[in-house]
Amino acid sequence: MASKKDFLRESMSYFGLLKKVFQVKKTIIPESVSFGDHKDQYFLYYEPNKTVSDKIIIWVHGGGWNAGDPKFFDYVGQCVAGQGYRFISIGYRLSPKNKYPIQIRDVCEGYNTAIDYLKKKGVDTSKIIVAGPSAGAHLTSIMCYCKKVQQKYNVDVSNVIGFIGSGGPYSFRDDQSLTLKLLLNQLFLKGYNRRNGEPVVLMGKSHVPMLLIQSKHDGLIEFECAKDFAERAKKLGNTCEVYSVTDKKNTHSWYTAGMFLETRKNNKGLDKFFSWIEEL
Repeated sequence: MASKKDFLRESMSYFGLLKKVFQVKKTIIPESVSFGDHKDQYFLYYEPNKTVSDKIIIWVHGGGWNAGDPKFFDYVGQCVAGQGYRFISIGYRLSPKNKYPIQIRDVCEGYNTAIDYLKKKGVDTSKIIVAGPSAGAHLTSIMCYCKKVQQKYNVDVSNVIGFIGSGGPYSFRDDQSLTLKLLLNQLFLKGYNRRNGEPVVLMGKSHVPMLLIQSKHDGLIEFECAKDFAERAKKLGNTCEVYSVTDKKNTHSWYTAGMFLETRKNNKGLDKFFSWIEEL
């Protein structure tokens, strides 16, 4: 179980992280596209000032399923598009007001709308990387690896060439932190069969290789969640790499989304994120 020391380090990291968020310069103005009537049903599209790759990164934010939106995580788009990649950041309706599976439905509908949007702009969508941190890793992993969800929401992942999850709760372990237990209680209706929302249970055979970035000093999510997911992938014959975070800023918020406030030179996790994509 996550140590009290790491939980404290996580809690104390928020001020420094937020301070850096508000210091980020906006060099790219994203386009906002709605895919539903709710204010959170939209995505932001970032067109790089100079495109260096035909790979497109579609990203879903974290925030414990109950907080965050693409506008708050603008700095991620600035970072990724600043590296020369087209970038889409998808939002979704939040818990506790909205219960699962509303979130996965929104992610799938947002993804489908985003692909159509790119095609209408004449953008090649044959090389998609799907990524997400924390709650976003949970949702995107289900979209990428659960055939039932793909069929239900008519999601075609044949053009997805890679998945990157950071700090994802892929398995709902008995030794999970109290914080995660409370968040899951908010996400699911009482009596709902949580196996229907547990990535390690839902994963099927897939062509999509995965990179799982996880820290042993997370403070909120057990490192074993990634190990559980990787073991399941191995049994199915899916390609999976688990990357253990070595940066000093290795608490949950810093290595999942906070790494995009750093540079590749100064943050090994961020460099791994981009180098893995470059090698695909």
